[in-house]
Amino acid sequence: MKYVNKIFVFGSNTEGRHGAGAALHARQQWNAIYGQSKGLQGRSYAIITKDLSKGLRSVSLESIETQVIDLIQFAGTKSEWLFYISAIGCGLAGFKIEEIAPMFKHIPENIELCKEFKNYLENAK
Repeated sequence: MKYVNKIFVFGSNTEGRHGAGAALHARQQWNAIYGQSKGLQGRSYAIITKDLSKGLRSVSLESIETQVIDLIQFAGTKSEWLFYISAIGCGLAGFKIEEIAPMFKHIPENIELCKEFKNYLENAK
């Protein structure tokens, strides 16, 4: 299927300061909106993985998973869009691949996982 829109999914912080890592890439290349902490923005979609005032691992895995579920449901309504999932939460937020990747075990066809998540899920079978 040819997709009419590609959306870059990245980890954000509670303030929406897209100043480093995948968030900076999202702001510079995918029109992420500085100051918007989550959801669809430009050609990107933010999931909060870090509270800047608290540092590493400052957002619960449950909160991240709830946002991932919201994303998966949203992507299900946009079958003409391709959602590319970066290794959200596994850089500056301090989580491990094995903590986040399983959240993407059941996804629609229009979600493409980064190689780290894809490799983990394939090897976990």
